[in-house]
Amino acid sequence: MEGMTTLSTSERLSTALTGKSFDVSARILRLAVTVHTAVAFGQPAFAGAYLSGDIGGLDWHARGADVTFSLGIVQAVIGVVAARRSRRWWPAVASVLILIAESGQYAAGLAGALWLHIPLGVALLAGLTVLCVTVWTRPLPRAHRDGTDG
Repeated sequence: MEGMTTLSTSERLSTALTGKSFDVSARILRLAVTVHTAVAFGQPAFAGAYLSGDIGGLDWHARGADVTFSLGIVQAVIGVVAARRSRRWWPAVASVLILIAESGQYAAGLAGALWLHIPLGVALLAGLTVLCVTVWTRPLPRAHRDGTDG
């Protein structure tokens, strides 16, 4: 038995479904980035509803900001975990930079600084879109079978 490696349940399932063994944290990162991007794209619609005269749109925009920012925190944590396991640091760096920009976006919105809030929102949507495309088009890292974390 010496020299044999033990696969986790998720690795066995991944291997059974795809014939290849991938790191589960990379798959979770894909999910987190996709959900975060999709929710962020709702924000301009809510703001547009408010600007069109629907006062309730501002409340939806504020609640959407809370959800989007929370998802940004979750994505950053998952990005760090995935980066640590795969030893590819770009997901963590990109996720943390997006979270920093979202912090500024959130603060600018609360302060009513539309001169910053609107262009930063456009930049965030562009950045999230690029990150979402990147995590889906770059190959997933292989799962490590030696029992190490990375």
